[in-house]
Amino acid sequence: MPKELYYLVALLAGLAVSVQAGANAQLRLVVGSPIITAMISFLVGTIILVTYVSLTSTHLLPSPKIIAGISWWKWIGGALGVFYIISVIVVAPRIGAASTFGFIVAGQLIFAVIFDHFGIIGFPQHPISLLRIAGILLLLLGVYLIQKY
Repeated sequence: MPKELYYLVALLAGLAVSVQAGANAQLRLVVGSPIITAMISFLVGTIILVTYVSLTSTHLLPSPKIIAGISWWKWIGGALGVFYIISVIVVAPRIGAASTFGFIVAGQLIFAVIFDHFGIIGFPQHPISLLRIAGILLLLLGVYLIQKY
């Protein structure tokens, strides 16, 4: 697949996250609880994934032996997803979509640069450089401008 197609998919994922935040915020108004809203969101996603895997990919499921051998920390993605979804449900209606995602992207890039520098959790090592630091500072300036104006 051409690299440009990956860029397009990433942009569409950004669109999906923004729409998800708005949809979940509106669902919360009806349901009344960020926890129940997150549960409904994950339930819908789980039903879609189980259906898709059942129809296309059951042969790819790992054996119980492989599952039993997975390190504990490799299971935290779902828990972090819960934290993320609930955070967005609570924060976005209070500070807006642009500020919410500005801070989220800032946090992602700050920690991604740190993870890259030290090669944490399996990422290849890429040393922190002045250009990477400048990129983070410009991003933070952008978040500030989005929030203030």
